[in-house]
Amino acid sequence: MKRFKFINICFALLTVAALCSACSEDEPDNNWWDEEEEKKDPTDNNEDQDEPEIVEVKPRYIWVDAAANFVEFANSKENIARDLKKAADAGFTDIVVDVRNSMGDVLFNTSVVEQATKLPTWQGGYHYHVRTETWDYLQAFIDTGHELGLRIHAAINTFTGGCIYPYGLGEQGLVFRDSSKKDWVTTLLLNGSLVNAMDTDSDSYTTKFFNPANDEVQEFLLSLLRDLAKYDLDGIFLDRCRYDDKNSDFSDVSKKKFENYLGHSISNFPNCIASSYQKDWWAFRAKVIHDFIVKAREAVKSVNSNIQFGTYVGAWYSTYNEVGVNWASPNYKASMYYSWANTDWNKYGYADHLDFMLLGAYAGVNSIYGSTEWTCQGFCQLAKAKLMGDVKFAGGPDVGNSTGYENGGQGSAVTKTVDACINASDGYFLFDMVHVRNYNYWSACKSGIDKYLNTLK
Repeated sequence: MKRFKFINICFALLTVAALCSACSEDEPDNNWWDEEEEKKDPTDNNEDQDEPEIVEVKPRYIWVDAAANFVEFANSKENIARDLKKAADAGFTDIVVDVRNSMGDVLFNTSVVEQATKLPTWQGGYHYHVRTETWDYLQAFIDTGHELGLRIHAAINTFTGGCIYPYGLGEQGLVFRDSSKKDWVTTLLLNGSLVNAMDTDSDSYTTKFFNPANDEVQEFLLSLLRDLAKYDLDGIFLDRCRYDDKNSDFSDVSKKKFENYLGHSISNFPNCIASSYQKDWWAFRAKVIHDFIVKAREAVKSVNSNIQFGTYVGAWYSTYNEVGVNWASPNYKASMYYSWANTDWNKYGYADHLDFMLLGAYAGVNSIYGSTEWTCQGFCQLAKAKLMGDVKFAGGPDVGNSTGYENGGQGSAVTKTVDACINASDGYFLFDMVHVRNYNYWSACKSGIDKYLNTLK
């Protein structure tokens, strides 16, 4: 979606362009993430001047969490239109609509899994909000957003299938409705014992993750993505496309696939992982996620090649091996910098399989500028070095949950995050719309975005 303004281009060049158009019309424009304008010195009337400078206008994304915004949007197209208009007026260009939250049911049309009709919300206390309307939730965002000139992306929680909600709300999701899916759920190594996550009530495992190495799980998710790609979307992002944590997955399925990866059998599993195979294990899990990313991209593109494919990841790369994800370029030699990485880990960077990436640069309110992890700016700078130009990305803050943001009143900090992140990355990303609405940060967002746009003039 590039926009070019050509000034003082001679008739001969237009003729050449017309003759060449038949050769170039089939080439796709995949640089959808940037709008570009030319800068020209108005005093320079030399028709033989060099090519005008191209100025990239970076995109600005805002995330719409499914559960957190359900009260406002589940039954009201008017509220959707209201907040998308506010987002556009504030200078956001892209909306990311969460249509599959951690409990695993969806907010789009598919025959693969049930539609979500109630999600947990917080309004002076935790309770379920019920959706009574039957109109297409995702389509409402697409229709309204496109009318406003916004790009609309869908996001799904990927390797999750159920959740035990706090405050007595109970169990929701596929894995609680269908006991045959228990084998899909990750097997944890806890205190030296193997336990299916369905069999633990630990507060650390209330969200029930699938085993990413399970072929049935993967095909289930690929079918979901094929249905999602039927919508007139600008992009699809995978969230939680990862393992639950370092304690998963130690199932028989993963053991067998790990042995195939090594090329030989192993004994004393899972104890042998920590004693003999730790770096190989990290790399194996990264390969599982890498290979699924390749399949997921193909699933989306097979339905609509124009939909852009990407992921959301946390920016804390130094510990992201624990969830089995190498989101860097395969050319980034992590083994030179991190003791947990071997050279196989380097192979499974998946950045080159993405069209765009959203980066959670979730630092505290007093850690906006800096050059290290756990500063918004530092997170973005370090990510750029790791991605090595393989994919463009937008980094940004959580303005409701990170340290110091919990109680609102941080408009000036929100404004600063735009400057810190958009100038250190290829765009700006903010989580979440509910916080912007609740704390009325629209003007704070606009101030930061306007400051950035003014630098392009």
